[in-house]
Amino acid sequence: MSIAESPADTMPALPPTLPPRRGREPRVWKFIGTSVWGVVLFGALFAGQLAVVAYFLLTGGEAIDGKAMTALISNGRVISLSVVMGLPAVVLAIWIATRWSRVPFADYLALRRPTWRMVAAGLAALIMLMVGWEIVSRLAGRDSSPGFMVDVLKTAQADGALWLLVLAFCVAAPITEEFFARGFLYRGWSESFLGPWGAILLSSAVWTAMHMQYNWFFLAQVFSIGLLFGYLRYRTNSTWLTVILHGINNLAATVQTIILANAS
Repeated sequence: MSIAESPADTMPALPPTLPPRRGREPRVWKFIGTSVWGVVLFGALFAGQLAVVAYFLLTGGEAIDGKAMTALISNGRVISLSVVMGLPAVVLAIWIATRWSRVPFADYLALRRPTWRMVAAGLAALIMLMVGWEIVSRLAGRDSSPGFMVDVLKTAQADGALWLLVLAFCVAAPITEEFFARGFLYRGWSESFLGPWGAILLSSAVWTAMHMQYNWFFLAQVFSIGLLFGYLRYRTNSTWLTVILHGINNLAATVQTIILANAS
C-alpha cells in the first residue's frame, strides 16, 4: 500500500442505493380496488350483523323457520345488537385495507375534527333538507316515519332495550355507515376517473342500497341526505362532520318515531 492510499481507498465500492419499491409506497385504492374492498367491507358488515341474528335463532329454543326469522329481524333488541356488532367488523376490515395501502387509518378516512362553524352550517343545511321532505310528505299524505321503525321501537320498549336502540341507531350506525360510504368509498372513488362529484353520486347510491328495508319514498330521502353528506365531506374534508350530522339526524328520527309509537 502506498503512502497516498488509505484503507478506505482500497475497500470495494458499495452498490448504489436502490430506489424504494413502488409497492411499498403509500397509495390510495382507486376505482377497482375501492370497489373490491367495498364488497369485502359490506360482507364484514353483513357477517357481524348476521352473527347476532344467528345466535338468537339458535339459542331461542324455537323451531327455525320463516316465522321465527321474521320475528327476529323485526325485534328491536336483536336489530340494535346486530347494528352494534357491525361496527367493529367494518372498522377491522377498513383497518386491513388501509394497512395494505400504507396510509394511516385516520388520514385515509379523513377523520379530522370539524369546527363548530362547519357543524352549524351542516346542521342548517340538513334541517332545511328535512323540512323540505316533511312538506313533501304532508302534501303526499304519507307518514313521516317508516312503519318498520315504529314496530322495531315498540319491541325495543317492551324488552327494556330502548337505550340500546338509541345507542345503535344514533352512535354505532352513523360511525359504521359514514366510515364505509363517506370515508372509505368516497376517498378511493374521488381519486379515480369518477372525481369528487362521481364519487358523491356513487357512494350515495351504495349507501341508499344499504337501506332497502324502506319504501321508495324514504329511499329517496336517504339518497338526498347522502348527496348532502357527500358534498359536505368534499367541502370540509372531514368524515367526523358527517358522522355527527348522521347521528343528529338519526336521533331526531328516533325521537319522532317514539312520539308516533306512543300515540298509536
